[in-house]
Amino acid sequence: MNPKVFVGAAAVALVILLGIILVDPFDIPGPGDSGNVVFQPIEIKLGDIEVTKISQRSATILLSFEIVNPNPGAVRVQVLDYQLYETGYSESEQISGGQIGSRPTGMVEFGSNYYTLLGEGSIILKDDIQLKNTGNTPELWARLGDGTSSWLVSGDVFYNRSSVTSGQENELHFVFEK
Repeated sequence: MNPKVFVGAAAVALVILLGIILVDPFDIPGPGDSGNVVFQPIEIKLGDIEVTKISQRSATILLSFEIVNPNPGAVRVQVLDYQLYETGYSESEQISGGQIGSRPTGMVEFGSNYYTLLGEGSIILKDDIQLKNTGNTPELWARLGDGTSSWLVSGDVFYNRSSVTSGQENELHFVFEK
């Protein structure tokens, strides 16, 4: 066969691949949508905070968040950073914190741990927190054990539109009491 056919096919495939990368198929307005849709910030809700296991040495706390995308196009949630306080014990001493997801560190990120929310969709993000009992906080351990804990959760969610060319990173700060 003629090598020009293979070169031509490779060139067409490259153009198609670049088109897919630069145009987000989830961000194309559908029937009834105007092309000038205003991008709305995502919404975050605190789900459960539950002490699932407790012993003299350790405690496991399950924490969940619901993230809602009110936009007709997709949104990519990169990372959710949070801090956890048990306010009956101390309103200023953080007992734990963490992050769900990861932020890209370079131009091309392989194996990224981010979440794509399709238009008008939602997702539940969960994290398990492992606390070790040092013996220095008996009041905290008593509150965790008897179920009288009161919580404060604060943090930030970093997200953007799902297309490579459709906007900057956005940040949403949150504070919840439960």
